[in-house]
Amino acid sequence: MAWKVGAAIAGLLGLVGVTAGLGSGGDPRRAGWRDSYRPPAEIPFPSENPYSAAKAELGRRLFFDPILSGDGTRACATCHIPDLAWGDGRARAATRMQGDMDLRTPTLINIAWQDGPLGWDGKFRSLESVAAMPMTSPANMNLPMADALTRLSADASYAAAFATAFDDPAITRERLEAALATFERLIVAGPTPFDRWIAGDEAAIGEPAKRGFDLFNGRAECASCHSGWSFTDNSFQDIGVGTGTDIGRGRLKPTSAALRYAFKTPTLREIGKRGPYMHDGSVATLEAVIDLYDRGGIDRPSRSRSIKPLHLSATEKADLLAFLATLSTKTDRDLTTASFTTTVPAP
Repeated sequence: MAWKVGAAIAGLLGLVGVTAGLGSGGDPRRAGWRDSYRPPAEIPFPSENPYSAAKAELGRRLFFDPILSGDGTRACATCHIPDLAWGDGRARAATRMQGDMDLRTPTLINIAWQDGPLGWDGKFRSLESVAAMPMTSPANMNLPMADALTRLSADASYAAAFATAFDDPAITRERLEAALATFERLIVAGPTPFDRWIAGDEAAIGEPAKRGFDLFNGRAECASCHSGWSFTDNSFQDIGVGTGTDIGRGRLKPTSAALRYAFKTPTLREIGKRGPYMHDGSVATLEAVIDLYDRGGIDRPSRSRSIKPLHLSATEKADLLAFLATLSTKTDRDLTTASFTTTVPAP
């Protein structure tokens, strides 16, 4: 079920549609491509966990509260930091002992549109099922679920907040997960130069970025996976990176040769603020990411059929970088403010 934002939809979400004749020059398919990047009119919430303001506020409080960690030093926001595009800026997430976990922290931006399964390898069936693993992991927040529920039940303000958010005042794992997921679905990308261009402002991005957009959707085939307003098709792909023992989705689907070394396609929103890149943080810069795609990555049976050497010129690489730069908000304030609203920000 999708939650209707309400009477403000027209003003806040109703971006100017891209008409067939909008703009000039570039690839003749550009107008059609632009149309596919228009923002949605609704923030989707599942019917089994519909939106309510009380539930979202409870989830926000829980997200930032170290009460959910064993020693009271870590919270969800320890790794998902608003000012770092809801990631942590590390190659791999930090353990509570300040070591490295196996994977980097994924952003939560536009998580409402990330269809399950979730996680780099798809181990989570839904957003509601994600929170328990980091909470109870000895390497992460290190708090058994039973202890978390006991703590929350003993806190009078949390007891009141749960009673307000749910029909039954009992504090359960399912309600804890539902509140966190409700808040996280409100973490929405802020308006970017790209969005203003999609809405019809031809001056919002430069000509190199427009050429990069054409390349992204055309010959480079980036949009075969990074498609639509959220710049992901939610698929799992082997893009020819990673040579270690972690084979991603292939570990959970061992009979599928195509899923060996396949990892979740992430959104490209705020991509300029989210380095290093890939599931393991093994690629330091966007320039290096483009070089990886340009050479086609590691040639192996599971590599996606859309990944192949591109033989891009220096100018084409620069154009792609210019385009990717348009997918980030101007300042951290833009992103953080947008993330706490219940609307898809207008450009």
